Amino acid sequence: MRYLPLSNTDRGDMLARIGVNSIDDLFADIPENVRLEGLLDLPKRASEMQVERKLSAMAEKNTSAGSVPFFVGAGAYKHHVPATVDHLIQRSEFLTSYTPYQPEITQGTLQYLFEFQTQVARLTAMDVANASMYDGSTGTGEAVLMAHRVTKRNKAVLSGGLHPQYREVVEGLSNMSGDRVVSLPADPMGTEDILSQIDDETSCVVVQSPSFYGQLIDLKPIAEKAHQHKALLIAVFTEVVSLGLIEPPGTQGADIVVGEGQSIGNGLNFGGPYVGLFATRQKYVRQMPGRLCGETVDAEGKRGFVLTLSTREQHIRRDKATSNICTNSGLCCLAFTIHMALLGQAGLTKLARINHGNAVRLRKLLSAVPGVEVLNAAYFNEFTLSLPKVAEDVVEQLAERGVLAGLPVSRLEPENKDLANLLVVASTEVNTDEDRAAFAAALKEVLA
Repeated sequence: MRYLPLSNTDRGDMLARIGVNSIDDLFADIPENVRLEGLLDLPKRASEMQVERKLSAMAEKNTSAGSVPFFVGAGAYKHHVPATVDHLIQRSEFLTSYTPYQPEITQGTLQYLFEFQTQVARLTAMDVANASMYDGSTGTGEAVLMAHRVTKRNKAVLSGGLHPQYREVVEGLSNMSGDRVVSLPADPMGTEDILSQIDDETSCVVVQSPSFYGQLIDLKPIAEKAHQHKALLIAVFTEVVSLGLIEPPGTQGADIVVGEGQSIGNGLNFGGPYVGLFATRQKYVRQMPGRLCGETVDAEGKRGFVLTLSTREQHIRRDKATSNICTNSGLCCLAFTIHMALLGQAGLTKLARINHGNAVRLRKLLSAVPGVEVLNAAYFNEFTLSLPKVAEDVVEQLAERGVLAGLPVSRLEPENKDLANLLVVASTEVNTDEDRAAFAAALKEVLA
């Protein structure tokens, strides 16, 4: 028997609350010409081998990231993940009970969460980090809500260099809670005047560095201005490998640091699952969302680990909870921890230098293509090109020539026609000289 706890009245109330008339209205963003009116064109029954054969044939129509020169970034990056990571995450020491609530049977889980928190705190130069969030975008939304609790204000200022999808998450959460958001226009050059937007009503300023367009942003003057008005600086990153080379947000005055950790230990995985990193100052720890593991000793004085802080609505009164996120990205978090342990500080710095060096070489080749302008003077492993043609069309033509060239900004900012010719490209350690040469040659041919 199916258990359906919601009545038609319940569903009607929820739809009315979010401002739509029916469940079908929730799919309004999907163009009508690509919506399915019936079942998929598949046989209603087939053997397991027939299904495998059919789906394999369908999958082969895709061009996978590892099969051609690949320069797509913009929040999800193709890095090399050592085989050791996949081997170790399957060891029984880490396969103890799912929930860390019972320390007597979950020491494996609790220890790697503790190590993960330590790694994130050191990477960001912050006092304390939690046991992870779902991903960078939802972590950013949680950071804004946390800033509102700390400052008892409800106005967030979002930089135009913030990833558009991160911005949409913040705007969506704020819309439902009645909080105010000031979203600055897209800032491909990294020259916006965000300081003038900070006032005594501001709760937080959200700035991404490297920005969505690859620009490196000096956070210190923004932190100073925010603190003058008793507001918080939320520093965001989408490429965690960058922290191996650039000054960490913590030493630049950030109050909350949040970002995406996919680049370390986790593959692209067709868009997820990923792992959100979240760190803050000690004085704000009780307003931090998610869970926090700590080190202790048992009755015999032996070292052990426990769930130290978890102010979620699952554990305390709902109106006192810091978040309704009731878990963390356990497996992705473990993969991150193992890869970071393999790299160590010297390894991460070396990896970051290789990434930057490859991006420098790619920039030199692409900037020599007639009609191409590189918008970035300073960058890590990602930068933005201004093309003489619509970037989305160029990317399609490059894909036909066997190069996945990057992300057209118009894909995430379709309403802004001024961004139609911009292309965000990334070069990591997986790219070779031959890959970069193929990209430059194909781009020259397409733009001729």
